[in-house]
Amino acid sequence: MRFVVFGAGAVGSVIGGRLAQHASSHGNDVTLVARPAHVAAIAASGLVIHDPVCATTIAVDAVERIDQVPLAAGDVVILTMKTQDTPAALDQLARHAPAGIAVVCAQNGVENERLALRLFDRVYGMCVLLPAAFMEPGVIDASGTPHNAILDVGRYPSGTDSTSEAVAGTLVASGLSSRSVPDVMRWKFGKLMLNLGNAADALVSDRENIPTLTGPAKAEADAVLAAAGIARTSDDEDRERRDGVMEVRPLHDASRHRGGGSTWQSLARGATSTEVDWLNGEIVLLGRLHGVATPINELLCAAARRAVTLGLAPRSLTTAQLLANSSSAW
Repeated sequence: MRFVVFGAGAVGSVIGGRLAQHASSHGNDVTLVARPAHVAAIAASGLVIHDPVCATTIAVDAVERIDQVPLAAGDVVILTMKTQDTPAALDQLARHAPAGIAVVCAQNGVENERLALRLFDRVYGMCVLLPAAFMEPGVIDASGTPHNAILDVGRYPSGTDSTSEAVAGTLVASGLSSRSVPDVMRWKFGKLMLNLGNAADALVSDRENIPTLTGPAKAEADAVLAAAGIARTSDDEDRERRDGVMEVRPLHDASRHRGGGSTWQSLARGATSTEVDWLNGEIVLLGRLHGVATPINELLCAAARRAVTLGLAPRSLTTAQLLANSSSAW
């Protein structure tokens, strides 16, 4: 089969890069679909992945548009763009893809699978634990070791099948950690709890005070999930899954410092949107549906939107300024 990583930034480039690096082990073709500058850099010099052990340059096919990839029934398309870009990507994919492809949502949040299922019958969720940064075309920093990523996958909304087993097996053959799990969305809701801190990580300069935001945000989320009857993995399950499999370590090159998570990177690159409305915003939505107040998650969504509108640099607000929730305080 062919693996197509659609929206290859930090996460997608690590997944696709390792798949391509180990293609001789699993026998599948690999193609990245990425932005023009990234494609040009890969074509010129290969994809470079820095991790805690070394730098690896990988030859991998990369194109700018999904309709440049010859897709066939049985191929696997792994979506790795941020959720705000998913509807447009799915529209492009639906116009080009034949029946019978599998769509894997290797993305934060829990909305992408629903979006994909409107257009495709075979949809899979993937819980992504992959600390990586993408700040220059053709070059990715992946801070996880001894595996760069944990990528558990399962059928949406639940279950496993031969495709989820094949995807997990191929990822393992490529040096990544993966399991085929029947309750992948329970794992993704657990990951969502971790991602509720992304906005604070990106916005707040007084790092010691971040728990005054993230603690209440997670408490609101737990209340919302309980009201909605939605299960999530526990913190202990998350720690057990990571233990001895992946931890964040400094890169082999001490000059390459990890700045922050995906939302921090969006602000640092001057992006015009972030994925916060599908992270903290998921909790806000569920809270409104089930009558649970979510003031801190609402605050973090509004602050992230305002930061993008004003073009703020990452970590340029104090916790007090953010809690003031007023443009005059900024």
